Amino acid sequence: MTIFAKTVAGAVISLGVAFSATAADIETIHFLIPGGAGGGWDGTARGTGEALTKAGIVDSASYENMSGGGGGKAIAHLIETADKAQGTLMVNSTPIVIRSLQKVFPQSFRDLTPVAGTIGDYAAFVVNIDSKIDSMSDLMAIYNDTPRKVAIGGGSVAGSMDHLVAAMIMKSGGADAKNLKYIPYDAGGKAMAGLLSGEIQALSTGLGEALDLQKQGQVRILCVTSKERLADAPDISTCIEAGNPAEFVNWRGFFGPPGLSAEAQASYAAALRKMYDTPEWETVRARNGWVEIFNVGPEFTNFLEVQEAELQDLMKELGFL
Repeated sequence: MTIFAKTVAGAVISLGVAFSATAADIETIHFLIPGGAGGGWDGTARGTGEALTKAGIVDSASYENMSGGGGGKAIAHLIETADKAQGTLMVNSTPIVIRSLQKVFPQSFRDLTPVAGTIGDYAAFVVNIDSKIDSMSDLMAIYNDTPRKVAIGGGSVAGSMDHLVAAMIMKSGGADAKNLKYIPYDAGGKAMAGLLSGEIQALSTGLGEALDLQKQGQVRILCVTSKERLADAPDISTCIEAGNPAEFVNWRGFFGPPGLSAEAQASYAAALRKMYDTPEWETVRARNGWVEIFNVGPEFTNFLEVQEAELQDLMKELGFL
């Protein structure tokens, strides 16, 4: 089951492409994060800010976590304060498309200023290191026997990306995904805490959120939704290898408020592009197992429109719409 393969292939472009805009000296960027601490959005914003400031591309960065409404609270805030938020970039990802389709909030990416898509993060299925579940085969056997005994958590609301990915993986293994017992948490950090405390048996999350904890011996990653094993995680099986042939990559990127000037757009995009060539960025990227995807301007908007159409079809198939 190949999800978004064509879309992602078109998005992953050569990082040697030259842009007409040059990176201006940016004094500060305020990162607006639509979820709580410890999640993928939080890690992306803080990791990007870390690389930009340590590399000297941006003088300083500040961060604001604003949970609520499945990310809608932060989106509405950015729109409502657009005149005062010209120095703000909001991080977002695939859920802005999913939740807009579900009418969780009335806005969409079209109501913001797309600046750049910057990374991709594969999804992962994770269990506590003390779990008796050693493999996807073990998990599928328990699920197929008594699906309601397998509580699978995620750092977002029911029907959202973590839920959708979990359903995709179970469906690709031949199970009835509509029987999935999904437990929603507000942000990935809280979902991981639920896994470690035993509240849930498995977790659907981004690979970047689980990689460090596996290295620390706290969790076991059963599979990752990449087509092939990753250089940053060569010991982790793909879901294809594990018998659940699902592929998925979650893009993450940045949006400005509506009305952001073309000059400011170009400056932010050029700064992010320049960041790719720094050792500071490579440290952050490798630590999180991120894939470099760079989309800017009309290409970013087109990418979002294509993904929106593909997701809508998938969600209808799985009964989420």
